[in-house]
Amino acid sequence: MMSHRTATAAAALLFAAWTAVSCDNRQPPAAAFGAYPVPQAPDYSQAAAWAALPDRQDPADLAPPGAAPEGQDSARADVFFIHPTTCMGGAAWNAPLDSTALNEDTDFWPIRHQASAFNRAGRVFAPRYRQMFFGGFFGTDSASEAQALALAYGDVKAAFEYYLRHHNQGRPIVIAGHSQGALHGIRLVKEYFDGTPLQEQLVAAYLLGWPFPASTFQHLPVCDAADATGCVIGWCSWREGYEPPGIDTYYKDAVVVNPLTWKTDGQPGSESLHRGFVWKDFDKIRPNLVGAQAHQGILWVSRPIPLVPGKNYHTGDINLFWQDVRDNAELRIRTFLSGR
Repeated sequence: MMSHRTATAAAALLFAAWTAVSCDNRQPPAAAFGAYPVPQAPDYSQAAAWAALPDRQDPADLAPPGAAPEGQDSARADVFFIHPTTCMGGAAWNAPLDSTALNEDTDFWPIRHQASAFNRAGRVFAPRYRQMFFGGFFGTDSASEAQALALAYGDVKAAFEYYLRHHNQGRPIVIAGHSQGALHGIRLVKEYFDGTPLQEQLVAAYLLGWPFPASTFQHLPVCDAADATGCVIGWCSWREGYEPPGIDTYYKDAVVVNPLTWKTDGQPGSESLHRGFVWKDFDKIRPNLVGAQAHQGILWVSRPIPLVPGKNYHTGDINLFWQDVRDNAELRIRTFLSGR
């Protein structure tokens, strides 16, 4: 797997459209991991430890006007969604779970704008976790970074084990994560699905916004068709024609599944295939606005003028293809269930 720091630094210049705002500091913590008290661990038997649960109303249930409503009541599969970093900086390495402002940002941005893409396909479970602050990716203290990420992953793992014990009951599973959430998702898929009995329940893993090579997994192939199941999906979005610094290092051999064609052959997907993205106001689906093509381990995306500035579309990895992801997750689950 590619290093935490180099991969994230290559995708760090976020544009404001889908970025949380409660924390806005990219400076790494001033002291080592052990110098700070560890935030209280979550209790996943409590609803407050979850950003989304299928049996209550939350932002993961939403859909823009004109889109089909969520279908979790009748869903025959589950989606375990791991949200990205939503706190840009803090006085320690990991975020506490009792910050009302941070939780509201998590709910309003990635849960509303990303997890909601899966609410037609399955019941959505999204844990809160003691995420590593964004600034932790930009320092030189690799030992503290590793400890902070291990703490965050420990929460994700505990939430997933709670979900398996109390909610799954043998149902098909989609794993989805973005950015830091994808990093933890990669580790979760390796530990719980790659060559294990639980692999038989994996519909697909959408591990977006964190580069990883296909060799990351020994028993799970890369999805190379829109209806392929038991496989993994990845892409990192950049503006068409731009090559980020260090592309040959950070994105070398990274998995790129084109979300317009759902293929890995490098062929472009035209704007006519684009089913639609959601903007920050979540007011409607905007289709036929972006094209996409794999290029040297990244996904080149044509600019949806005039909405998206800059060259780094990292925070739009899901939003730019919201309806594409939504329809695809439904298709994969239907295919999976028909195979059963």
